[in-house]
Amino acid sequence: MRIARVPFTVMKDVLVIGGGNAALCAALMAREAGASVTLLEASPRAWRGGNSQHVRNLRCMHDAPQDVLVDAYPEEEFWQDLLKVTGGITNEALARLVIRASSSCRDWMRSHGVHFQPPLSGTLHVARTNAFFMGGGKALVNAYYRSAEKLGVDIRYDSPVQALELRDGRFVAALLDGPKGPQRIEARTCVVASGGFESNIDWLREAWGRNAEGEYPADNFLIRGTRYNQGVLLRNLLDAGADSIGDPTQAHMVAIDARAPLYDGGICTRVDCVSLGIVVNRRAVRFYDEGEDFWPKRYAIWGRLVAQQPGQIGFSIIDAKAVGRFMPPVFPGARADTLSDLARQLDLDETVFLRTVQDYNAACREGTFDHNALDDCHTEGLTPAKTHWARPIDTAPFYGYPVRPGITFTYLGVKVDEQAAVHFGGRPSPNLFAAGEVMAGNVLGKGYTAGVGMSIGTAFGRIAGVQAAAAARAGGISTEARHATA
Repeated sequence: MRIARVPFTVMKDVLVIGGGNAALCAALMAREAGASVTLLEASPRAWRGGNSQHVRNLRCMHDAPQDVLVDAYPEEEFWQDLLKVTGGITNEALARLVIRASSSCRDWMRSHGVHFQPPLSGTLHVARTNAFFMGGGKALVNAYYRSAEKLGVDIRYDSPVQALELRDGRFVAALLDGPKGPQRIEARTCVVASGGFESNIDWLREAWGRNAEGEYPADNFLIRGTRYNQGVLLRNLLDAGADSIGDPTQAHMVAIDARAPLYDGGICTRVDCVSLGIVVNRRAVRFYDEGEDFWPKRYAIWGRLVAQQPGQIGFSIIDAKAVGRFMPPVFPGARADTLSDLARQLDLDETVFLRTVQDYNAACREGTFDHNALDDCHTEGLTPAKTHWARPIDTAPFYGYPVRPGITFTYLGVKVDEQAAVHFGGRPSPNLFAAGEVMAGNVLGKGYTAGVGMSIGTAFGRIAGVQAAAAARAGGISTEARHATA
């Protein structure tokens, strides 16, 4: 007598939600651990990769020279760099976990097709601390996707998850609206790596509120990365009782060209000449020390500084002496043979602008200029001071770049532990994990230093993948495996 087969829904061991570096690391590690994996990417295939498609490098600890990395960058120095930019708002245990993991991940990355290259001209100051991806972030994510496909990861594009079905802190299913309409996807475990909420302008308005001028600063923000990071799952998790970490107004926020597109401008829209000149607001006055520290350590403070200025706009001003010393942005700056003409081109008050530049020039105390060191070129008797690389702006032609805040990712996220488990009421979930920007606030309370976002995503993506696979095994053989052996 034949027994009719009972229809069943294939349930994967691990469901990964997201399509960038952290998600891919989780999917690959879980698959290597023997788990069956489905990855849900909200974007179409052409835009896959989240913000990771725009990255350039990975900050790496190393105790001796390693192929593309020169000298040494030991754990304690990495930690002190992170401590400085965050102002101490970081979980030291999780931060050191990331730092140590950054020293041993590159061989694994190479095994999945990622290639590294020596730093290019204009980036030599991070040759000791950062490993650059050959072909940039797009090549990195493409390599990971190829490897994931080869390993049998089930990848689904155009699949934005709208909510998670949770039960007492345990993941049950994901609810999404994909190409085939509404779906409910179960899995034994889940890794959320779906990014922050930087592309959700309404949420940014809510977080930042109005300023003293009655403006919503968020209305003038530009998004350096993907338009698909709307924070839907982050909001869903927080509403469901997940423990939160971070300040909703803190973000990796960079001064980028004001003419950049609203989304996906990427690295080429960044304006990198700040430390070589001065920055004024729309009232034509300076507002911060442009020479505070090396650009890779402090570049990410400038977006927030500009966000606090009237109209959320600033102007980076240099002269001919600075040309060739920084990576030029994609848009050419305003060019003038006189400072008066430059002020008119930038629509700045000519009288105030000329006085600002004259006061700065008079305060400069030139020593031995060296843009690769904390040199002795500084100002005296000027507020705010410029503490390094201060040289008069006196050599035509003069250039001005309008800049606005460019958000890469937000720091509000879910609280996790060393196993990347999401916490609910102080207790770790047994089968829900998080990686990447959705939990980066555990390490980055504020500030940023070049390449550390990739360090966090890679470390916690790999941890989450391993832990998710282990949790799936602990829960018993998957439905898919059960039917495959029937």
